[in-house]
Amino acid sequence: MTPYPLWKYILILVVCAMGVLYAFPNLYGEDPGIQMRGSRGLTIERSLTGDIEKALSENDLGVLAIRYVDNSINVQFVDNDTQLRAREVLNSAFGKDHTIALTLLPAAPSWLTDLGLSPMNLGLDLRGGVHFLLEVDIQSAVEKARARGLLDIKTQLRKSGVRYKSVKINDAGQIAIILRQAGQLDLARRTIAKNLNEFNVLPVQGELDRFLVELLPGEVENIKTFAVQQNMIALRNRIDQLGVAEPIVQQQGDNRIVIQLPGVQDPARAKLILGRAATLEMRMVDEKRNSSAISSGVAPPGSSLYKHRDGRSILLKDELIYSGDNIVDAQASIDTENGGPIVNITLDAKGARTNQRVTGDNIGNRMAVVYLETITETRKDADGNVMFNDKGEPLRLTRKIQEVITAPVIRDQLGKRFQISGLDGINEARDLSLMLRAGALAAPVEIIEERTIGPSLGKDNIAQGFKSVMVGLALVLAFMVFYYRIFGLVANVALVLNLVLLVAVLSMLQATLSLPGVAGIVLTVGMAVDANVLIFERIREELRNGVSAQKAIDQGYARAFSTIMDANITTLIAAVVLFAFGTGPIKGFAVTLSIGILTSMFTAIVVSRGIIYQIYGRRKVDKIAI
Repeated sequence: MTPYPLWKYILILVVCAMGVLYAFPNLYGEDPGIQMRGSRGLTIERSLTGDIEKALSENDLGVLAIRYVDNSINVQFVDNDTQLRAREVLNSAFGKDHTIALTLLPAAPSWLTDLGLSPMNLGLDLRGGVHFLLEVDIQSAVEKARARGLLDIKTQLRKSGVRYKSVKINDAGQIAIILRQAGQLDLARRTIAKNLNEFNVLPVQGELDRFLVELLPGEVENIKTFAVQQNMIALRNRIDQLGVAEPIVQQQGDNRIVIQLPGVQDPARAKLILGRAATLEMRMVDEKRNSSAISSGVAPPGSSLYKHRDGRSILLKDELIYSGDNIVDAQASIDTENGGPIVNITLDAKGARTNQRVTGDNIGNRMAVVYLETITETRKDADGNVMFNDKGEPLRLTRKIQEVITAPVIRDQLGKRFQISGLDGINEARDLSLMLRAGALAAPVEIIEERTIGPSLGKDNIAQGFKSVMVGLALVLAFMVFYYRIFGLVANVALVLNLVLLVAVLSMLQATLSLPGVAGIVLTVGMAVDANVLIFERIREELRNGVSAQKAIDQGYARAFSTIMDANITTLIAAVVLFAFGTGPIKGFAVTLSIGILTSMFTAIVVSRGIIYQIYGRRKVDKIAI
């Protein structure tokens, strides 16, 4: 029998040891927990763990563990009831400056987590996950459309030579226009009707110098529909950037979006990213009137006072140069000169032209980068109950953050690419670049419901899925021992090891295992012994032809190899096609099937032959148990 090389035994031992190590955390399961992160990506202090423990103990809430991990604090609980009560306590105590999210945390001992080992993720149908119900503030989208229309009306009137006293939005949501000359009324109405066909022009009875403009009813409905659809696209893009496998994003009703994130690794960051309507605006600093406006605290017409992050005031012109809508790419990195966090911005063609023109005309002046974020919250009374208005609708409190990140002097003409500095840390740079890449939300959203959800198919179905793997494995093991004797035992060792390696690879890749993925594992169990059956039947055929026992083993493995490769490669091609063109559960099935094919080839060909050599290769035998 051909000697088995030492390097192959070393390979088997290394792979098996790594497989057992990575698969080991899956034995412990997970506990309900809470994850806390600093708002807007700010650093969370490790010392806060003591304050958290004190707040929970004062409310008689016991914890299993509190850990500081990767700029977040994970708090582990014994049951879901304690988890939900703890969230209310922590929201009340720390919610203003921190994002608090429900999660499931590995129950593995600390020495495993310290090594960076985690169990594989389970899909919503096996493990559950984080469920968010978001409400879109569609009225805000309509108000933004009116504000854009107001600016467009001013622009069109100026182009037509129409002079006006005021153009503003009244309490009824209409744009009221008062002209300086009554004789220009017809020209003004024709100009708006011709150039802004989404608006309806209304006369004011008895007035010759004023008229009203309002959005058409159909246009209002289109704006509301577009706001929800655009938000769904942006939220999907944000989830993709977060790296969550097989998420569910669905519209519910007219203005709500359901998001389910199975196996999410960073729920606090997910909550932070999903709920933020943040963008950037570029505005020129009003250098001439800046000092006087800051000293008086009153902004002159055409400009507005803003605040730097450190509280300093600055006067910016109202004219918007460009916004986050013109950004096509954003990447966080570190400035090589001062080591500070920056975001590298790439503009679209329109933004690049504007940037080039404005910066070329304003060398020596300052251009400010303004961070804008709209936060919508439901008002609650002292007891935590939702407050409603006269129409029975929840009362909303909208809070806007407007702060100048940086206002550098323009030293040279800029174009398509530039950098933003002045950020609070690399975490904020990453979150900001993620949101800019994913696209701005068309309207603010509020997370009105957040919970962890259990398996959608129920514990009985999950138990049956696990049982199917065990029963299938047991039947295959019994058959192999009965039919192939010692060789069957070797095949069984390889089969069990194949399952261990399969689980290890899923854990290593942090892949999400769903119920179709379990079906892929069951199929893998049946297919994993195919290679051994081909090898063993080939050995038996050689024995029937009168070949010696040890030579029959050599020829059995050698001549069955090409057949095994052909069979597994064709199946692997099918799995790759399923992954490429399938969605959701189909991809889960394809992933487990593909990994199972690769691990089964290793165990059936390499591992089993190494064991067989240890049994029969070191001595002369006349008969083998096959």
